[in-house]
Amino acid sequence: MKLDPYLPPDHPLSRIYRGGAVLFGVGLAVFGVLGLVRGLPFITTNGVEIFGLATNGLLAVISIIVGVILVIAALRGGAAASTTTTVIGVLFFASGLLNLAVLNSSFNILAFKIQNVVFSLVAGMLLAFLGLYGRVTGGLGEDNPFVRYRHHEAPDADHSAELAADRRRLAEIDELARAELAVAEGKATPEQELTVRAERARRAREARADAYRRKNAEVPGAANNPYY
Repeated sequence: MKLDPYLPPDHPLSRIYRGGAVLFGVGLAVFGVLGLVRGLPFITTNGVEIFGLATNGLLAVISIIVGVILVIAALRGGAAASTTTTVIGVLFFASGLLNLAVLNSSFNILAFKIQNVVFSLVAGMLLAFLGLYGRVTGGLGEDNPFVRYRHHEAPDADHSAELAADRRRLAEIDELARAELAVAEGKATPEQELTVRAERARRAREARADAYRRKNAEVPGAANNPYY
C-alpha cells in the first residue's frame, strides 16, 4: 500500500491524523455491528439504544461503512486520514442539523433522538478540527509538510543545483571583497586590480541604465524621443 510522500508515517501530525481516524472508525464499526447483531429493523423511526445512542438497521450499516472508510484512510497515510476525517466531520455536522429538522417526523429514517443529534454535532466538530489541525492554521512554518505540498515540493526534492549556484555566488562575492580590500590597502595583485575595475565598470553601467529607466518613466514619450 502506497503511503503519501508528503507526510511520513513517523511525523507527529501523521500519528495524530491516523490515530484519531482509527479510534473513531473502530468505535463507529463496533456501534454498527452491535446494532446489526440485535436484529434491528432496517428502516424505522423508533430504534433501540446502544451506548446511549438510538439506532436502526440503516444507521448501523452506515456506521460500519463510515468506520471502515476511516480505518482504510488511516492505513493509507496521514494526509489521506486528515482529508477523510475532515470530510466525514463536515458530513456528521450536516447530518446532525438535518436530522434535528426531521426529529419528530416520518422522515426520521435513521431513528435519531436528541442525543444522536448532539453526538453528530459534537463529533462533526471534533473530526473537522482533528483533520484540519496543523494544515490550515495561521503561521505554518516552511518545514510543515502541507506547506511543501502546496508548493508541489516533496521533502526529498533535489536542490543540489540551487545550492551549488549559491555557493559559487558566495565565492565570487568573497573573492571580490578580498580584491577591493587589497586595492584599498595598496597590496592588490594585477588580477585583483582587474577584478575591481571590472566590477566598478559593471556597477557604473547598471547605474546609468537605472537612471535612464527612471528618466523614461518620469518623462512621457522619452523612450521614443531621439534627444533623450
